Amino acid sequence: MNVMAGQMEFRGEIDTVVNPSEKAFFSVRDIHAWYGESYIVQGVSFEVKKGEVLSLLGRNGAGKTSTLRTLARASNPVLKSGEIWLDGQPVHKMKAFQAAQAGIQLVPEDRRIIGGLTVEENLVLAQVSGQKGWTIEKIYDHFPRLAERRNQEAVTMSGGEQQMLAVARALARDLKILFLDEPYEGLAPVIVQEIEKIVHQIRDLGITTIIVEQNAVAALRLSDRAVIMDTGEVVFSGTAKEVLENEQLRHDYLAI
Repeated sequence: MNVMAGQMEFRGEIDTVVNPSEKAFFSVRDIHAWYGESYIVQGVSFEVKKGEVLSLLGRNGAGKTSTLRTLARASNPVLKSGEIWLDGQPVHKMKAFQAAQAGIQLVPEDRRIIGGLTVEENLVLAQVSGQKGWTIEKIYDHFPRLAERRNQEAVTMSGGEQQMLAVARALARDLKILFLDEPYEGLAPVIVQEIEKIVHQIRDLGITTIIVEQNAVAALRLSDRAVIMDTGEVVFSGTAKEVLENEQLRHDYLAI
C-alpha cells in the first residue's frame, strides 16, 4: 500500500461485522488523511473503551482537530487509508451523514448554533432526521439553564450557554460517542467552569467521549486516558494521570 501516493480509496457497501478488538468500543487503526497535497494525519492509532473519556492533545498545528474531523468522516481532510471502528461498524467506509446515523456526534469548535431560531427550535431541529436520542424534557432536566432560555433566540445567549446547547443538540440525536472540539475555546474562566461541569455530567452518564482541547490540564482532569499528537503523529498514549505527573512530557509536547 502506497500511503504517500494517496492512491487508496474505500469502496463497497457499509456493513456491520465483529470488531476484531473485543475490548475497544471505538478503534482507530493507522489512519492517514490529507488536505489536498498536505499530509496531515500520519498513521494515527488508538482505542477507546465504552464509557471512557479520552483527551486528544498537542500543540497548535499538531493535527488534533484534523484527526477528529477524519474520525467524524468530514469531507476534509480526506481519509486515504486506515480503519475506524465503532461498536462493530466500519466507520471508515461511511460518509459524514452515515457516521452521524451510526452514533458519532461532533460538537465543532464554532458550535454552529442556528441563528433566527430559539433554543428549543434548535433542539427540535436536531431531531428532524434520523433516530432520536434524549427527549427535549430529559435535556431540560439535565440542563435547566436551557429550559430557562427555551424561548430565547439561541445566538443571543452567552458563549457558555451556546456551548451547552451545542452539546445538548448532540445528545438529542442517537449518540454512541461524542466528539468535543475545543469546548473551552474563547470562553472566560468562569464559563469554562460551567462547561467543565457539563462534561463531568456527560462522563458520569457513561457517554464515551473524545475531547480535543488546547487547555490540556482542564481536559486531563476530566479524562481517563490521553493521546498526545505532534505533527500529525501519536507520540504518547496512556492514562491522563501519567501525563499530569510527567513534567517532561508536558513540557516537550504541551508547553505546560
